[in-house]
Amino acid sequence: MADDVEIWMVAGLYQARTGREADLAAVLARYTVLTRSVEGCRNVDLVSSAATPGRYLVVEKWDDPDAQRAHLDSDVMVTMATEASAMLAGPPDLDLYQTISAYDVE
Repeated sequence: MADDVEIWMVAGLYQARTGREADLAAVLARYTVLTRSVEGCRNVDLVSSAATPGRYLVVEKWDDPDAQRAHLDSDVMVTMATEASAMLAGPPDLDLYQTISAYDVE
């Protein structure tokens, strides 16, 4: 990989309602797998908090912010948001980041 390749990242923090942890994990896992095949997506990871039950972090890597923005209106994203909304304790915390130092496997 060339040193000058930029990777844009989105981090989404989701907190499940009590009793809906497994349901939210399933929705986010499906979203993660489907998003990996979206054009412009370099990778997506889903992790759960070891300290806070029902807290999940989705980290997405994108070729550029335009590809990520296009994904926001996609069926994959809309379906995930619709399914997850009743399972969330509150709105997710989402942010777009430009990497300073990140490694990407090609």
